[in-house]
Amino acid sequence: MSRLFNAGVIENIPVSKYFKIISLRPQSEIIDPEPGQFYMLQAGNTYDPLLKRPFSLFRKQDGILRFLYRIRGKGTKCLSETEVGDLLQLLGPLGNAYPVPEGDFVAVAGGIGIASLLPLLEQCPGRAYLFCGARNCDELVMLDQAKAFAKEICITTDDGTFCRKGLITEPLNEFLGAEKFIKGPLPIYACGPVPMIKELAGSIEGKDLTCYVSLEEVMACGVGACLGCVTKTAGGYKRVCREGPVFNIRDIVWE
Repeated sequence: MSRLFNAGVIENIPVSKYFKIISLRPQSEIIDPEPGQFYMLQAGNTYDPLLKRPFSLFRKQDGILRFLYRIRGKGTKCLSETEVGDLLQLLGPLGNAYPVPEGDFVAVAGGIGIASLLPLLEQCPGRAYLFCGARNCDELVMLDQAKAFAKEICITTDDGTFCRKGLITEPLNEFLGAEKFIKGPLPIYACGPVPMIKELAGSIEGKDLTCYVSLEEVMACGVGACLGCVTKTAGGYKRVCREGPVFNIRDIVWE
C-alpha cells in the first residue's frame, strides 16, 4: 500500500468560530495510522498553494479520516473552501506515534493540540487525566469528545472566559504535586504551542516523570528531505517529520 493516495471530501464543517473538521474517504486501501502520526494534505482542489500542509489525525472511524484544523493562513483558508465531492491528495501516515501507556496517564493539550491527543484517549478510554488549555473560550474545541474518553478533565483559559483562569500548567503542577491522587508517577503526553511545552519541561525538571511531546513545526515535504522542520535535541538536530513528531521532552534542547 502506498502512503500517497487520494481521498474524497464527504464533510467540511465548522465546529467553532475558528475551527473546522474535514472528513475524507480514501479512494484506495490505506496504511492504518497510529495515535500521534500525521498526514500531509493538499491544501485545496488547485495547485495554489503548491505545498501540502501537515495535520495530526483527529479520528479514523469507519474508514473515514477526520482532521481538525484552524483557519489561519492561505493553505487552511483554501482547505476550508473545499466542498463535498472534491478530491484531495494525501501523504501519510507519517512520523512516529505515541508510546502506548500501560495504565493511567496524563494528557496535556494546548489549543488545537487536542487533535493529536484525542486518538490516544480514544484508544485508552477512561485512563487519561486530561488538561486542556487555550487563550479563550473560542479556542477550546472538541471538549465533549475529549470528556467521553477521559477519566477526568481540567480546563483553563488564559483570559478566564471559560472555567479556570490561567495557564494549563498551573493546575497540572498542582496535580503532579498531589501524590494522594496518584499511585506512582504517571507518564505525560502533551501537544501544544512551544511556550506551553517549554513550561511543561520546567515543571517536570527534577521529577521522576516520563513525558512525551508532539512538536508543532512548519513542514514542506513531510518525509525529511527538505530539512525545514529540524529541532535541536541532545543527540543533535532531528527532523520533526521523520524522527518525530513525538519526542521525549528531556531530549529537546531549548534555546
